[in-house]
Amino acid sequence: MPAFSAPDGTDLAYHVFGAGTPVICLPGGPMQDSVYLGELGGLSAHRQLIMLDPRGTGQSAIPEDTGSYRCDRQVDDVEALREHLGLDRLDLLGHSAGTNLAVLYAARHPERVGKLALITPSPFGVGITVTAESRLEIARLRKSEPWFADAFAALEAIMAGNVTDNSRQAIDPFYYGRWDAEAQAYQAAQDGHQNLEAAAAFRTEGAFDPEATRAALAAFDAPVLLLAGEVDLNSPPSAVAEFAALFPNAEFVVQPEVGHFPWVDDAGRFAATTATFFE
Repeated sequence: MPAFSAPDGTDLAYHVFGAGTPVICLPGGPMQDSVYLGELGGLSAHRQLIMLDPRGTGQSAIPEDTGSYRCDRQVDDVEALREHLGLDRLDLLGHSAGTNLAVLYAARHPERVGKLALITPSPFGVGITVTAESRLEIARLRKSEPWFADAFAALEAIMAGNVTDNSRQAIDPFYYGRWDAEAQAYQAAQDGHQNLEAAAAFRTEGAFDPEATRAALAAFDAPVLLLAGEVDLNSPPSAVAEFAALFPNAEFVVQPEVGHFPWVDDAGRFAATTATFFE
C-alpha cells in the first residue's frame, strides 16, 4: 500500500487505480475511508485515480493528536500528498463531505489546483444551509416507489429532530436513484468504514470560516465542476447551484435520475461527464 508522511508524522495511505495524469480523490463520510469510491464508475479508464484514506481511516494511521481530524487541519495532508507525488499542480475531486476539504485546499493553495470537481457536494463549509423543506421536496419525487411511505415518514421524523438508528436506516433508499439489490449491497458494504470519533471532530469550532472561504473562491479562477444528483436529498440540486455561483469559472451539472452516489446509479454517464471535465 503506497503511503506518505503527513507534516505531523502521521502515516497516510492511498490507493491507485488506472494510469495517466492523476486526480486526487477525497472521500466523504465525513472521515470514511476511500473504499466506497471504488474506481468511480470507470473514471480510472480515463485518468489515474489517487484515493486518499483520510487520517484515522482505512489503511492510514490514527494521529496522536485527534484534534487534527478537524477539516481545516487536514489541508496540510492534501498538500503533503501533492508534494509526495511530485506534482506542481493537482486535479482534485471531492465527494460529499470531502468536498469541504477540497474547497479549503483550493482556497489556501489556489495556485496548486488545475481543476476541481465537487461531486454531490456538502456545502456547510461555505455557509450554505440545506433546508428541511428542500430535502422533503426532493424526497417527494420518489412517491411512486414501493418503499416511499415508510422512508418518507422516517425522513419527516428526522427533519423534526427525532433521529434514531432505525430512522436513519429507513431513509437509505433516498440516497440512490434506484433501490435495487446492487444499491442495497453497496449501502450495506459501507458499514464500519467511517471513523465516528474523527467524524465528530471534522466540523468542530474553528474548522470553517465561510465568509473568508467565499472570498477566496470568488478569486479562484481554475475550472470547477459541481455535479448534483437529480434525486439526491443529501445535496439537493438547488443547494449545489447556489454553491456553483460562488465560483467565477464553474460548470453546474445535474445528472438525471441519480442520488448521492451517481457512479453507482449510472456509472457510464458519471464517468463520461467527469472524464470530459478533466480532459
